[in-house]
Amino acid sequence: MAKMDVLAVMDSRMGALIESATNAHHHRRLRRVGWERAYCGNEDGWATGSAPTRGGNHVDVHVDGAAALPSIAASIRAARSSVHVAGWAITPSFRVERSEPHRTLRSLLAEAAERVQVRVLVWGGAPVPVMHPTRGETKAAVSALIAGTRIQAARDTRNRPMHCHHEKLVIVDDETAFVGGIDLTDLDGDRFDAAPHSIRPGLGWHDAAVALTGPSVADIAEHFALRWQATTGERLAPVAVPAHTGNSRVQVVRTVPEGNYAALPSGDFSVLESYMGAIRSAQRLIYLENQFLWSAEIVAVLRQLLDDPPSADFRLCVVLPQRPNNGNDDTRGQLSVLHEADRHHRLLAGTIGPTTPGAPDVYVHAKVGIVDDRWLTVGSANLSEHSLFNDTEVNVVSDDAQLARTLRERLWSEHLEMDCSGQDPLVVLEEAWRPRLTFHSGTPHRLRALPAVSRRSARLMGPLKGLLVDG
Repeated sequence: MAKMDVLAVMDSRMGALIESATNAHHHRRLRRVGWERAYCGNEDGWATGSAPTRGGNHVDVHVDGAAALPSIAASIRAARSSVHVAGWAITPSFRVERSEPHRTLRSLLAEAAERVQVRVLVWGGAPVPVMHPTRGETKAAVSALIAGTRIQAARDTRNRPMHCHHEKLVIVDDETAFVGGIDLTDLDGDRFDAAPHSIRPGLGWHDAAVALTGPSVADIAEHFALRWQATTGERLAPVAVPAHTGNSRVQVVRTVPEGNYAALPSGDFSVLESYMGAIRSAQRLIYLENQFLWSAEIVAVLRQLLDDPPSADFRLCVVLPQRPNNGNDDTRGQLSVLHEADRHHRLLAGTIGPTTPGAPDVYVHAKVGIVDDRWLTVGSANLSEHSLFNDTEVNVVSDDAQLARTLRERLWSEHLEMDCSGQDPLVVLEEAWRPRLTFHSGTPHRLRALPAVSRRSARLMGPLKGLLVDG
């Protein structure tokens, strides 16, 4: 056996061994706090977390920041009583609108604060400056945001070591909520972008966020109130459940590690529970857009479905970034696991890029999951051990089949540069999607193949990081 082959086998075996140890640790941890059920989930994709499934909601999904950010700004300008923002990071000078005159986040919130209560809650930053934002950077950002305004802001430092508060929420009047992957910052990249992602200098940015009205907004508002009180000591008024505004059933799911908040001592792992239940029950199609794919628990279920497909038509389709800002080896290593299991040729793994030669790459930052066009989730949670066990995250889940199918068709139409409305997904995948993944010359497609293994490692780095960081 060649030297490289021996190294590859050793790498794979060591990775699998460490992965098994990490999984066992996570099982023990969730069993200890009464959350082991999150590993199984329910076949309907609903979770048994702290938020109920509520009917009567209206859900709009904004694809990309150029659609979401102006909608968020318009809602804030129309606020009558309160604006609450929770994020991973904020940049006061970030331009949330690009028409003239440019509207910055600070000016938008400061103007609103002259009329209503405006509260902003951000992650306190990394205590050790090995990642950004640091404690000093978040302190400076908050100071710049509130200086000379009536904005109230606080930095939440209740996080596990090497982890963060990652949710992205805007709640207006406790009646409208925006939930998704879009941060109100240009840290690491400008979020204000739209397809074809080649209209401006700098990294392109693909993302998604939900605009929600109806009863489930109360659960998002209560989550903010819990964190705000723990951080500032201020108890917000109880949230009244809003009236019905639509026909969608919705559940708010979270990741909140145990021990972060006295009001939630056992934590909440309903993001994991909802994903595991929905994926396990898939019959025909799992479509995932995500910044990362390095959760061994999720990949184990996906691998089982590829190895023993639930139907002849089953396909697993994933869209990931070409180069994640971290976790690159983790994602590629886990993707190699799926490729190894794909003896039935049911896996399509791709990324997106600009069609203009020489344009910057596109960063896939969306966190979208769709199963069988009957189950949908959009939020802040990546498919990583960080998001499923250790960071705080908020996702919205719905079983609105029309909403799920429409969103999938919108995303596929964008990535494939063709109208996918009303077409059989299997036909689209085999006749349009797969050929683009094997295209090597001529005019570049927006959708392109994603390598399974990075240059630095295949299987070992992800599990090793999980053992050292994500326990």
